[in-house]
Amino acid sequence: MRIILGVGGGIAAYKSASLLRLFKEAGHDVTVMPTDAAEKFVGRATWEALSGNPVSNSVFDDVESVNHVRLGQEADLVVVCPATADLLARAAAGLAGDLLTNTLLVATAPVVFVPAMHTEMWQHPATVANVATLRSRGSTVMDPAVGRLTGKDTGPGRLPEPAEIYAFITSGLADGTLKQRPTAASGSAASLATQQGTSAVSAPDAAASGFAPDAAEVVSNVPAAEPGPLAGKRVLITAGGTREPLDPVRFLGNRSSGKQGVALARAAAAAGAEVELIAAHLEVAIPDGIKSSTVETALDLREATLEAAARADVVIMAAAVADFRPSEVTDSKIKKRDDDEDPVITLVRNPDILVEIVQQRGAAGTPLIIGFAAETGDDRGDVLDYARSKLERKGCDLLVLNRVGRDLVFGQDDTEITVLARSGAEPQTHRGSKDSAAAAVIKRIVAELSG
Repeated sequence: MRIILGVGGGIAAYKSASLLRLFKEAGHDVTVMPTDAAEKFVGRATWEALSGNPVSNSVFDDVESVNHVRLGQEADLVVVCPATADLLARAAAGLAGDLLTNTLLVATAPVVFVPAMHTEMWQHPATVANVATLRSRGSTVMDPAVGRLTGKDTGPGRLPEPAEIYAFITSGLADGTLKQRPTAASGSAASLATQQGTSAVSAPDAAASGFAPDAAEVVSNVPAAEPGPLAGKRVLITAGGTREPLDPVRFLGNRSSGKQGVALARAAAAAGAEVELIAAHLEVAIPDGIKSSTVETALDLREATLEAAARADVVIMAAAVADFRPSEVTDSKIKKRDDDEDPVITLVRNPDILVEIVQQRGAAGTPLIIGFAAETGDDRGDVLDYARSKLERKGCDLLVLNRVGRDLVFGQDDTEITVLARSGAEPQTHRGSKDSAAAAVIKRIVAELSG
């Protein structure tokens, strides 16, 4: 895929380098177009080194190939990250003062703006009008995160983490919510505005001037953005590895980082779901805007999950739950004594939370339940044999198989999954980043819900 990555002049520009890396690792050809202001935050050499392509924002470079038109025409996707208030205003007004804004006018591929600015700027009526205008023309404007901004202030306007942006985009491409820009049947701006059900002058004029009429008045004239495929659905996700205490110091654990479960939470939220995340031990941050709670042991996870599953439409059991726990937990640290006697630790089985959720849901078949299987093969069978057996025993609707081992899956950024279905459908295998795997799982869930 040929991607244009436009970079606006905000301090969050440095995060776009990580987004660029994610695109490149997925095998895409990326051309970076920083604004002049963006180059004051991140230099051109950085973009060229990471992208492997020359970088320019001038319409006078490579004139013989008509660069200011060609790049937009050839693009399969245009992403503007960060999209500053100034850049949103120029895009909404249709200005074409540099290579990036020229490209935005030419491109008919999906266009995604990822805003980043201070809360007051994001909530200003002019910005509200500009965002509404861009959305009405078929562009996608991702809502900013809520969190710490430059300085001491906090609020909406923070650039989402690159992995969240990547998941939002890959999920939107997979489920079709990121669409090509519609083209007008007529060449007149007035007829295009009429076809889209908006005023031909109010929003563009407001954007061009930096002022806008009352925000509610502008937004009321703009068609609402299409809801995601999981809009109105409540999705419960468990993530991370449980820890079973031996004494006040030690515990039995596993190698899970929680990356896959967190990626699923991002992808489900990007698809419009109301997400609740129950997190055991994680090595990654929980995304802003995701409702979450934390647990430690398998018994803690069981109690929280059974309660939350009763109100969910979809349950994704991505946590790495300990199969066993010590039968006794000592109140003091287990000492290494001089008598050379080795301590004996007796283990007992933990309850099977996935089976209990399946039994709890009853005849209605709600919620849709997705299990995870971290498996290794042995002389009795390969991982797919064990996964099929587990799917039959557990009774869940889908089972996501991970082939695990040292330096495989746990803690890694890339993964290989195979999705098996209780219906007997052909298993589907996906290889790539954990965010792209999450998008593939969410796409499959959407298909299951739609029958």
